[in-house]
Amino acid sequence: MVSKELSIQNEQGFHVRPAQLFVQNASKFASNIQVITEKGLKVDGKSILGLMTLGLAKGSKITIEASGTDEEEALDALADLVESKFGEE
Repeated sequence: MVSKELSIQNEQGFHVRPAQLFVQNASKFASNIQVITEKGLKVDGKSILGLMTLGLAKGSKITIEASGTDEEEALDALADLVESKFGEE
């Protein structure tokens, strides 16, 4: 298992569009993906409903955990997505 702590930096936080992009990217990998909040809430990174229930705003800290055959690639891709502010300019 690999993990990385990140901060949500896009202005609107983890709303519908970023959650959708995250799930689309996470679903490309065989590994199990978990998103964990500072408060310890843990949801499936491939579940848009789960991600939406977290209510993550700009500045929220999350930890992404990946475990499986392609865990390193999955973690790198998802961390890049979050760090890119989900493509927002």
